[in-house]
Amino acid sequence: MKAIGYRATGPIDRDDALIDFEMAKPSPRGRDLLVRVQAISVNPVDYKIRIRRAPEGDQPAVLGWDAVGEVAGTGDEATLFEPGDMVWYAGAIDRPGTNAEFHLVDERIVGRKPESASAAEAAALPLTTLTAYEMLLDRLRVTDPVPGAAPAVLIIGGAGGVGSIAIQLLRALTDLEVIATASRPETQAWVKELGAHHVVDHTKPLAAQVAAIGIGAPGFVFSTTHTGSYVGEIAELIAPQGRFGLIDDPEALDVMPFKTKCISTHWELMFTRSLFQTADMARQGEILNEVAGLVDAGRVRSTATETLGVINAANLKRAHAILESGKARGKLVLEGF
Repeated sequence: MKAIGYRATGPIDRDDALIDFEMAKPSPRGRDLLVRVQAISVNPVDYKIRIRRAPEGDQPAVLGWDAVGEVAGTGDEATLFEPGDMVWYAGAIDRPGTNAEFHLVDERIVGRKPESASAAEAAALPLTTLTAYEMLLDRLRVTDPVPGAAPAVLIIGGAGGVGSIAIQLLRALTDLEVIATASRPETQAWVKELGAHHVVDHTKPLAAQVAAIGIGAPGFVFSTTHTGSYVGEIAELIAPQGRFGLIDDPEALDVMPFKTKCISTHWELMFTRSLFQTADMARQGEILNEVAGLVDAGRVRSTATETLGVINAANLKRAHAILESGKARGKLVLEGF
């Protein structure tokens, strides 16, 4: 089968940063599904692993986690899906990725694809949806009010892949006011289109801008990018006893400024449940099914902003380069081989 991978870590501008190659089609066992991949999207985790994690063995390492496809086979313990079912999922970080014609995935972290979305539209959502949903509902517990705080969430990096779906989930599942950060006219227009009540510029001091909105100190802050640069501003603008969450990888995170306000800090990694085979691992399949229902009901839309063509090394290199530039809006998708 066709696959795209890398043999050595390094920058994306090398000719061999990603390569097309052939590998054996895997066979499903246990609770695995064998999925014929139809569409994928690209996430920051793809390029971060390409830069940092050397392949093991002689075969190129295959990246990619978001996928939409058709179940082509099932393991002997799989009970949730049958061949022919259309599914979507974000995979597991400790297994080969979805940049291949066929892919193995544990059925517990798989959901049924939204019927109303195309494969490419749906492929934009699984990883960011799980990340945003778990952060908002499981970690920050945004449906549990912070006493005295404004019923509001500040999302730093609102126009990115995670921010784009977080805005929509908050509007679909809560009555909270959504404050999103965006710095360019096109990204500001994007977050407003997705449902943000207020937009502030993350290239300028945040605390003063949030205060100027006039709703009070928000009880929740969700930072998706450059968190280390915003800690002081977050400590100033968040309500006492508020909850703060992040998903990026700052070189250091000094949370001492949060002490006087008793701010709890939460890290989210949507791969944790599959990586540690947690007792509630199947919750991810349930979340994907719930959000598929929201998509089919018209309450959540795809965050795909550009389809870069078929799934091959050249197009994936373009996608990695765009993401690494920090200028991406929404999600980049690829479809077919």
